[in-house]
Amino acid sequence: MGRGDLTDAEWERLRPFLPVSNRRCGRWRDHRQVIDGILHRVRTGVQWRDLPERFGPWKTVYERHRLWSADGTWERLLQHVQAAADAAGEIDWDISVDSTIVRAHQHAAGARTQPSPALASKGTEAVEHQGRDAVPEPGRPPGGGGAGGEGLGRSRGGFTSKIHLSADGRCRPLSLILTPGQRADCTQFTFVVEKIRVPRSGPGRPRKTPGSLAADKAYSNGPCRDYLRRRGIRHTIPEKTDSRAARLRKGSRGGRPPGFDEERYKQRNTVERAINKLKHSRAVATRYDKRGYVYLGTITAAALAIWLRT
Repeated sequence: MGRGDLTDAEWERLRPFLPVSNRRCGRWRDHRQVIDGILHRVRTGVQWRDLPERFGPWKTVYERHRLWSADGTWERLLQHVQAAADAAGEIDWDISVDSTIVRAHQHAAGARTQPSPALASKGTEAVEHQGRDAVPEPGRPPGGGGAGGEGLGRSRGGFTSKIHLSADGRCRPLSLILTPGQRADCTQFTFVVEKIRVPRSGPGRPRKTPGSLAADKAYSNGPCRDYLRRRGIRHTIPEKTDSRAARLRKGSRGGRPPGFDEERYKQRNTVERAINKLKHSRAVATRYDKRGYVYLGTITAAALAIWLRT
């Protein structure tokens, strides 16, 4: 077992939930070997063609990662691991929300804006027979249409992407969203919170409601607070200076100041530490993937590794 590879215990946690070949496209290469190759690339940021030979053909590893990013397999694996942790009472539901900007490498630019003619004609269930290690060709996920559609935003320093996330009290990502780098944090707040979905190990609906939520001043506006009140989520968000001044100018018509728990707000550093853990993976800290859904799969694979090893 190489550095960063799955241990036997980690593999046993993933193995029951991995997809099984549909027998229409040949035999799948060993999942464990391929996942180790994907995690090696996520951790080191190495080019796919430069993967060590012990992981098998680099194109097989890349195609498996692309396929699982497109069909949501990485996200489902993450939810299964979260469900097991929740069943064991290991999730701290005092969550925090934040975002981080990631610089895009020059190789991340230039994604095709339209699907290839062959893929467009075959549809989402198309299968390419390319040998015994071939995998189904997924349809083109929503997005595209230029840099903005692929989660790339322009800045003075070049292309950037922004990762919006929520994290539990043990510094582990619960939900992830990718947008262009210039997108405001508050515009994605409801999407981040709505994406929290931890299935139950037995019967029952997935858990979607945290015990409490903390966020910084970027989320201090009326729509965010109203959304949290409607869902009955206790929250700690500091009030902006200009909002406070406007409220005081209105006198009694300005209403009461929003509640603020200083001790709870001190725990907001958990999401900052979760971001640091994600960026330990070099393929997350710098975006190399052209397609937005592939890069989101890379981030999700890094989050899955955090959950397995915490």
